[in-house]
Formats: sequence, C-alpha cells, structure tokens
Amino acid sequence: MNPLPPVPPASFPPSARLRVSAEFQAVFKGGRRLSSPQLRLFAHVRAEASVPRLGVAVSKKVDKRAVGRNRIKRIARDVFRRQRHELPPGDYVLIAQPGAAALDNAALREQWLQLLGRARSLKPTPPAGTMPASTDARERPATDS
Repeated sequence: MNPLPPVPPASFPPSARLRVSAEFQAVFKGGRRLSSPQLRLFAHVRAEASVPRLGVAVSKKVDKRAVGRNRIKRIARDVFRRQRHELPPGDYVLIAQPGAAALDNAALREQWLQLLGRARSLKPTPPAGTMPASTDARERPATDS
C-alpha cells in the first residue's frame, strides 16, 4: 500500500532541478537549514522564483555503494515530485547524512516529508537592496550649473 498519490511521469521536468554548483552554493549561502537525524534540507524560498527546484547530494560517507546512494536520491526525487505543488517557489537542496543508508524506504520518506512540511511555512527572503524597486521611477533631470 502506497500512501502517496499517483503522479504523472512528466511532473519533474529538468527545469525543476538544480544541477550547477553555483545554484547549490546560492542555496547554501542564502537559504535556511532544516535538519532531521539523517537528512539536512537547505531551503531558499524566493518570491521571484517561478517553481520549486530540487538538488540532492549524497556522498560516499553516507554509503560506499552507488546502489545505496542512488536509492536515497530516487526516493528524495519521488517525494519532492509529489509534494512540489504544495511548496513555496524557491530552491531546495537535500543532503543525506551518515546513517541515512541504514533507514528503510518508509523511514526515509517520513523524514523527508517532515522536512518538506516545515519548509512549507518558510517566508520568502526579501529581494536584495534596501528598498523595493519602484515601477514609476524616473531619472532626475540634469541641471545646468
């Protein structure tokens, strides 16, 4: 019995993935950190973002075997795909901690769902700068001195 609802196969397009190191670094620098015993989530919720995007990192310290690391990533992507429509727009990076490989699939899903539930309540970070951009801004006229 699978408690998660079915999802169309095309609901996790490449545009919803973090792939470049600079994108990961931006999330680490500007995001909030949420932790569970075996998972850590960095969430950079932004009002100007269009969709939630996910990046997953599972190092060899978590599991020496590629099969184990890929299982964790596969579960993380599946849960994110199903919960994506409920998340605020922004970038999310999931990092598996040592001990995550020892969890069974149900426990891994449960911890990931709890982190995403906490991420839903995050407020967007304000845009850079001290004042919001004005849509009616005009340049000052040049004065002759």
